[in-house]
Amino acid sequence: MGKMTITDGVWAKEDEVNFFNTSLSVAPKGKLFYLTNDGRYLAYWPKNYRGTKTTLQSRNGRIGEYTEKWSKDLIEPIARELGFYAVNNVICDEVGLSNDSPADVAICRNSNTRQRPENIIAIFEVKMSIVWNWQCMQNGTTYQLQCLGDYNSHIGTPGLLRSDTMLKAIGKSVGIRTASGRASIIPIIILGNTPIQESYKTKVDNLKSYGIIQGFWSLNPHPLDNGNYIHNTDGFGFKTISSITELRNNIAALLNNNSTFFAGWKSKEDLGRMIELADSEITYRLKAERFLQLINGG
Repeated sequence: MGKMTITDGVWAKEDEVNFFNTSLSVAPKGKLFYLTNDGRYLAYWPKNYRGTKTTLQSRNGRIGEYTEKWSKDLIEPIARELGFYAVNNVICDEVGLSNDSPADVAICRNSNTRQRPENIIAIFEVKMSIVWNWQCMQNGTTYQLQCLGDYNSHIGTPGLLRSDTMLKAIGKSVGIRTASGRASIIPIIILGNTPIQESYKTKVDNLKSYGIIQGFWSLNPHPLDNGNYIHNTDGFGFKTISSITELRNNIAALLNNNSTFFAGWKSKEDLGRMIELADSEITYRLKAERFLQLINGG
């Protein structure tokens, strides 16, 4: 798969057309679209569809691979500008990134797939899917795609709107955070192309506040043709990125923020002792480093 064309709107309808056109060159349309009773090939079942419904699993792997490569191509020039590399499928067992569960995209100090913790600058988990509904029409060997509506028009629940997608992203992030203390300074971002559900507003802000995940970012500024959706949460645990420039600014700010994750279940007496010991250091940075060392058992 070659380098992809990225629109300034970041994720747009054109990207879904590109996905289907690319996939149709190597797979039959029956592996990419649902077939209705009246012979139409649709990306999703419309909400008003009353015919027989089947399930379609064969598209999931293709859209996952496509969006991970798309995200890497999007981030790569930003990483290069900052002196780093964007890499797909990064493995680092020490921080919980295995062969079976690598980082979808990571910003690294080198271009290797297998990395050491100190060379991983940021981790991006990609949770993107087809947002709009599409009809695929064939004329000989030529395909034409017609957009039938946004996600309010079909019964699918794409991207970050799915609860199981959110839970998988949270679970993997917790796994990284708890794998090793060396993961404590690596920011984790979840990339999507939809808003989130109302029920996750407080959760994503808490996850950001606790330092487990540094944000859920939607790269689709116009997911609905009409209607309201969550654009940002109060604590910016979820935010919508409207352009590549905005994405660049957010990534640069993320990498320039020398924060670290810490967690513990300590008595107030233990915490007080740690604070007193840390306070003996000269600078704020040394105080913080000493406190983190103590809270982690040092």
